[in-house]
Amino acid sequence: MYIFMRVNNIFMKKIFSFIILMTLTFLPLQAETIQGKVSEQGAGNSSRIIDKQTGLGIGGADVTLPKQNYRTRTDNNGFFELDTQINGPSIMSVKKENYKPFTMTIDEKTMNAPIVVGIEKSNASGQALDTNMYHLGDNSFSELSANAGEFSMQAIGPFYTKRFTLKNIDITKPVYMIIGSIIGIDTAMARSMGQNRIPNAFASPPEVYFNGNKISEIQLNGDGQRIRIPKNLLRKNQVNEITIKTGRNLMQTAYIDYDDIEFMNILIEN
Repeated sequence: MYIFMRVNNIFMKKIFSFIILMTLTFLPLQAETIQGKVSEQGAGNSSRIIDKQTGLGIGGADVTLPKQNYRTRTDNNGFFELDTQINGPSIMSVKKENYKPFTMTIDEKTMNAPIVVGIEKSNASGQALDTNMYHLGDNSFSELSANAGEFSMQAIGPFYTKRFTLKNIDITKPVYMIIGSIIGIDTAMARSMGQNRIPNAFASPPEVYFNGNKISEIQLNGDGQRIRIPKNLLRKNQVNEITIKTGRNLMQTAYIDYDDIEFMNILIEN
């Protein structure tokens, strides 16, 4: 999966940015899902979803910003527009039948120019386990926390568990778990990379377990986190279990203060 940015000349970019700013200033606030619009076919300033292999536009793909309750769909040539406003990093989801579900983290800068996203067709060696968004933690977090401005969902608790049976996976080959996008991690490494602005606190990293065994820690926010599953843990034709546990504030000793994080899209593939 990849992203191309198209860059206009300086004069046109300033005009386009001004138009976007004026448009967003007068957008109404709505509680219900906001329906976006597809662009005119071939529009030069519109974003686009394409087939990664062929480079052709993909029509009828659903593009959503779950946190903003915003949804739109690509036109026949794959073009779409994001007629909404975001404040800080937010997860964008792309879904289309017969294609792998895709997520990426976007922000205000991303929305200042058209984006082109290539998505891959589903294959016989992959399995989508969950395409929903989840919030882990205790709903208690600093406004300086990574992506805290984008949190709106209620936490389901400090951990997430998914049980499933392996399908179309060749366990004789390397098997990977992929987390499409994850935001809100407040580890020391995330702070050192500028992903949060909390000066005097940091959290332990989220932990990933497969069939009760810890297989990874996630130190940074980002897209396409790829975790190899040890071969000896895989159960063919039996129930398997994935668990993701959020971290804890390591500076708080009086009580357990869970780090609030959000993630979307879990896949298993060779």
